[in-house]
Amino acid sequence: MAGLVDGKIALVTGAASGIGRAAALAFAREGARVVVSDVDREGGEAAAEAIRKEGGESVFLACDVSSDAEVGTLVRTTVERFGRLDCALNNAGVATQGGLLHQITLEEWERTLAVNLTGVFHCLRHEIPVMVEQGGGAIVNTSSGAGVVAAPMLAHYAATKHGVLGLTKTAAQENARSGVRVNAILPGVVDTPMLRRHMAKSPVIEQGIQAAAIRGTLGRPEEVAEAAVWLCSDRASLVSGTSLILDAGAIGR
Repeated sequence: MAGLVDGKIALVTGAASGIGRAAALAFAREGARVVVSDVDREGGEAAAEAIRKEGGESVFLACDVSSDAEVGTLVRTTVERFGRLDCALNNAGVATQGGLLHQITLEEWERTLAVNLTGVFHCLRHEIPVMVEQGGGAIVNTSSGAGVVAAPMLAHYAATKHGVLGLTKTAAQENARSGVRVNAILPGVVDTPMLRRHMAKSPVIEQGIQAAAIRGTLGRPEEVAEAAVWLCSDRASLVSGTSLILDAGAIGR
């Protein structure tokens, strides 16, 4: 049987580790040729090599999504190499130190917005025209459970993830007749290196995160990856502008 995205070209940002890496591998297993992208060259190359070892086709392209020029080069190089761009998971993100809203530094605020929100804007700005010209495509943006509820001590992070949903819904409606679908995934507490680093900041933070895992265990990156691949597949042909919460029911909305 053909895979969910058999023969498609997929681009994944933030693919050196965590959800992005799991998604890149999942796209490949489901038949796509995958462009792995990240600022982490070593981790990105390792992810691309892991795909090749499993028999898939993958290339690593370094990119800092906070740079519009770099994103433009990333998308252009993808099309030059593979001829088209069918699927994109705009997943690159950061989580800085945080604290009470009035304690967050301007530097933390600006860095978080540059990657988590403006970075998604850059990706959409360059991906959508390519997909419109070729007659269609599917884009998934990584938001967070913090995109629909408050996130105490992480106001800057929550603001960006709320903003990603605004971009997603708007892009979906603007492209409803172009054949380009745009959706968002909203992971809850998922066992990624980024989450582990956040948990290590204090026992209180770790306890809060563990309490949010209402099924008793943290989510796995592979579970989130499956949802992203499905949203990019033709089986999700009627799904656009959706915010898919992946948290085992923790938020319950």
